[in-house]
Amino acid sequence: MTLDSGEQYTALMRIGDVVCENPFVLAPLAGQTDSPMRRICRRRGASMVWTEMVSAEGLVRDGAKSFELLRFEEEERPIAFQLFGARPEAMAGAAATAARLRPDVIDINVGCPARKVVRGGSGSALMREPALLREIVSAVVEAAGMPVTVKMRSGWDSDTVNAVEVAADVEECGAAAVAVHPRTRAQGFKGSPDWDLIGEVKRAVSIPVIGSGDVRTPEDALRMLESTSCDGVMIGRGAVGNPWLFREAEALRATGRAAGRPDLEEILATAIEQLDMMVDHKGERRGVLEMRKHLVAYLRGFDGASGLRSELVRIDGYEAVRSRLDRARGEYSV
Repeated sequence: MTLDSGEQYTALMRIGDVVCENPFVLAPLAGQTDSPMRRICRRRGASMVWTEMVSAEGLVRDGAKSFELLRFEEEERPIAFQLFGARPEAMAGAAATAARLRPDVIDINVGCPARKVVRGGSGSALMREPALLREIVSAVVEAAGMPVTVKMRSGWDSDTVNAVEVAADVEECGAAAVAVHPRTRAQGFKGSPDWDLIGEVKRAVSIPVIGSGDVRTPEDALRMLESTSCDGVMIGRGAVGNPWLFREAEALRATGRAAGRPDLEEILATAIEQLDMMVDHKGERRGVLEMRKHLVAYLRGFDGASGLRSELVRIDGYEAVRSRLDRARGEYSV
């Protein structure tokens, strides 16, 4: 939601004029956080969602794929469009173009460790170029006309951990919030994230700080809030196949009581809900194919579900997949 003149909220986290109803938000995940997944997570407690990262160069060149990644439904709000790029003029042009689609926030990716991204100077490569990053943030802030956030890593490698300095820089350039994944680019997703660094960033800036990194359970989310004093917790891979993590984390924060994991019948019902969205959003063939990785994630950890997982990744066609999921609901109901 966005603040209107004279309207009062008791906000747990505010990014510019955007108010989040709880501290738990959905991270941008390439190949995962499309509109169906974002809607599923919003319906189950995520207070804000981020798109997959979108190429600034693709947007300024009117690339159809880039615009497709920015398609969203009103129920997803508040939503951040995440852009990546290394040229200030392209990032500013992309921000202005993206702003015409009316997101709530523009986010700058300074965290992606993928080789093809950093090879072009984007993503976490910008942690090595603080002067260039200042130019980019300033240009995007000027062009966007809405809150601008920055999602970053701790640094390029263990010898160049500079998230505190970079966060202070982007705040000075007008960023409304920062999200910190406290691993270096060299670590990728290996090793343990240094949550202490999130606390250091929080103490160094006055804008909201969102923590990220290995939040898999409601207890993880609450521990990150309490141990770092961050304003929000960004949940990514932990929400794939487990969108209930947001509402469970908020229940634990608000009441001190952790909710149990949904039973398999509810999980299958939610998988069907997302399958229907995927097919509607992307067409039958693509929607079914891309849903397979989500189906595997939904069913992970349940005794006796390995056979069902194997079946579902081999079945073609919406009707066949939907029919198998419906049958499974009866088979596993108590």
